Amino acid sequence: MRDHDRVADPATETFVAHRNLLFTVAYEMLGSAADAEDVLQETWLRWVDVDLDRVRDQRAYLVRITTRQALNRLRTMQRRKEAYVGPWLPEPMLTAPDVAEDVELAESVSLALMLVLETLSPTERAVFVLREVFDVGYDEIAAAVDKTTAAVRQIAHRARRHVDARRPREVVSPSETRAALLSFQHALETGDLQGVLDVLAPDVVLVSDGGGHKQAALRPVVGAEKVARLFFGILGKLEGAFTAEPTLVNGNTALVAHLDGELDGIMTVHLEGGLITGLYYMRNPEKLTRVESVTPLTLH
Repeated sequence: MRDHDRVADPATETFVAHRNLLFTVAYEMLGSAADAEDVLQETWLRWVDVDLDRVRDQRAYLVRITTRQALNRLRTMQRRKEAYVGPWLPEPMLTAPDVAEDVELAESVSLALMLVLETLSPTERAVFVLREVFDVGYDEIAAAVDKTTAAVRQIAHRARRHVDARRPREVVSPSETRAALLSFQHALETGDLQGVLDVLAPDVVLVSDGGGHKQAALRPVVGAEKVARLFFGILGKLEGAFTAEPTLVNGNTALVAHLDGELDGIMTVHLEGGLITGLYYMRNPEKLTRVESVTPLTLH
């Protein structure tokens, strides 16, 4: 038994050293922390069977295994999403201030980018994440996704063009986002309909994810008037006290909402010209397990 432990130790140490990186890779490919954890478990089970003496770059090898497992998972998740009740939003995670301070990391895990990545094919998403976010070489990506280097270059170009056409064009500072969210929060809590309308863009889109477990709009709601009246209609029917406060989710400011002290959901926003153009409300309790303790993320 002791001999086995000694043999396993280097594999364990290497895996633990890169665990946060591998989780971040898997999460950015999947948009689901729960599925990312499953991918890490599958990666570990394969890693312990590897002859480490034959592995030149252990970090790259672990990323390769993680990518392959994430691709398999992504394909099965697509079938789950097709049967999902209402809109599907990425799973939010409470993150430490250092994630928000790392501009590249915060942008890569932002809900805005994660939603754009949802529009890519599984292979395009894997290639984009590895190349654009983690700066992995084309040859290494080719080995991970089982394509030729030339094919990977083409996929990367196509994915980059696709994402660039859909990602937010305007760089919004954290202070702008926080100010808009605080105005929105104050207006909601004080029942100020005009205050809500003042912070919403005329063509704002509200997307809410209840997953069939909590009440949520089954389709996106478009227009400031409709969105404001929907919120106040729901708040008017609530028997408990609704409160919201700012927090850091996926490296960006968000609102955590409570109903009588119980977690109700996470609200994130997209801003353009100082106004909220996208409002995303996660209410599905199965996707709110990561918002009460910090999840460490890293690009390295």
